[in-house]
Amino acid sequence: MRASFFGLNIAMQGLYTSQKALDITNHNINNVNTPGYSRQVGDQKASRPMGLYDGTGMIGTGAEITSVNRVRDDFLDFKFWSENIAYGEWDTKRIAMEELEAVFNEPSDSGFTTVIDDFYAGLQELSKDPSNEATRALVKQTGVSITKYFNTTASRIQKLIKNNNDAVKMKAEEINSYAHQIRDINELIYKAELDGNVANDLRDQRTLLVDELSKIVDIQASEVVVGNLQTGQEDRRFQVTLNGAFLVNHFNSSDLEVYENTDNVYGVRWLDSQNELNPKGGELKAYMDVRDGDGSSGQYKGLPFYMEKMNTFARNFAKAFNEGIMRNGQKEYAGHAGGIGLDGSTGIRFFSFDDQSTADFMATGTTVDARYDKMTAANITISSDIADDILKIAAASVGGEPGNNGNVDELIDLRHDSSMFAEGTAEDYLKSLIATMGIDAQQAIRMSDNQENIINQIENNRLSISGVSIDEEMANMVKFQQAYNASAKMIAVINEIYDVTINGLGL
Repeated sequence: MRASFFGLNIAMQGLYTSQKALDITNHNINNVNTPGYSRQVGDQKASRPMGLYDGTGMIGTGAEITSVNRVRDDFLDFKFWSENIAYGEWDTKRIAMEELEAVFNEPSDSGFTTVIDDFYAGLQELSKDPSNEATRALVKQTGVSITKYFNTTASRIQKLIKNNNDAVKMKAEEINSYAHQIRDINELIYKAELDGNVANDLRDQRTLLVDELSKIVDIQASEVVVGNLQTGQEDRRFQVTLNGAFLVNHFNSSDLEVYENTDNVYGVRWLDSQNELNPKGGELKAYMDVRDGDGSSGQYKGLPFYMEKMNTFARNFAKAFNEGIMRNGQKEYAGHAGGIGLDGSTGIRFFSFDDQSTADFMATGTTVDARYDKMTAANITISSDIADDILKIAAASVGGEPGNNGNVDELIDLRHDSSMFAEGTAEDYLKSLIATMGIDAQQAIRMSDNQENIINQIENNRLSISGVSIDEEMANMVKFQQAYNASAKMIAVINEIYDVTINGLGL
């Protein structure tokens, strides 16, 4: 009698198998939009056959799903992580260069070219009538506009430096957070898989965390076999390394520490060893490069590089205008200090710093270079002498002649003197700086776009393997539904046979 119910058992096994397959399909459909989710499939195979009592062979016992596995290509994951590091770095640098270009805002109606054009236009008007106080007021105002341009530009660059400095701290904290999450998921996965199952959804969550982490810093992640469990399974440990040290080692994680040096700049080091962290890629490296790169010794040309370029311009321009001293150190013009004001004053500096008077400015150093070395784009101003009295603007080369314009004409000639900077005139210097910025920005855009294309290609390959296709899942749903219905029909047929056999024949 037991053998006669064998077919019913096989049909029931078919019901269970189809039901499991439908459950897996349902899970896939529900997670079609879940980030990082990998399509899951049931490992279905024929169940263990049973030998016949008469020795004529073996008969099948149906089908069963022995495991549920996620469809994943580990090689594509490793490739994605390695390329994501470079993408994180260059995309961050691209954004930083776009912000810097917006600060300089060239060409525009409010950029340096417009400001210096207005200044020299005012000097031209003053040359026509050196005794006109309205024209002198115009020169003073356009001079203020030049200094305000430098002050504002420097302030904005300093703000960008601070923003990047804050981002360094934020990214270090994010690294710690991701490390803790990966460590905790490692423990959940390990415990869930002790009985031989595969924690598919937890593994997806861990992979997604590593995806995010790889964009921030140059990590290497791998699952290593360290032995065998008592069940005979391989004992696997997931590890994430950073600069050769363990960020995550199975159930343990190492924290990074953010510290602030004397310049209020954040550094990052390992909390336990106190060794400095020097990232080789990712967003963290980009923020550090943008914040610290001065372009020397092959360093990245970050914000300090452009700040120093502005400082150099402010010093050299002011020195040439005030003293008539060009970049070669030679005094080739009388300069504003060598001219004579409408009130007979002489020795007055047009440009100073921190709103100092000429006397205070001269007291800041014993040599010309020592004084101007203290001048920066952030602190350059017109001198308080000029701010308080426009009659001190030194247009004349000879005293006692209100209509004399000899000195102001020399100051106008300075604009076209190519010996002021190594790059040429003042406009040439700024054009060279803007061109350098444009080249750096284009490099960042090109590298970012290239890496984005590579990342997208890898991600598309990952999705083609691991992604959920609604059309495919709907086809599977119909297939498993038909199999379920067929098994149910088999049960109904066998039930009818048993009814006839037992009730109809009286057995």
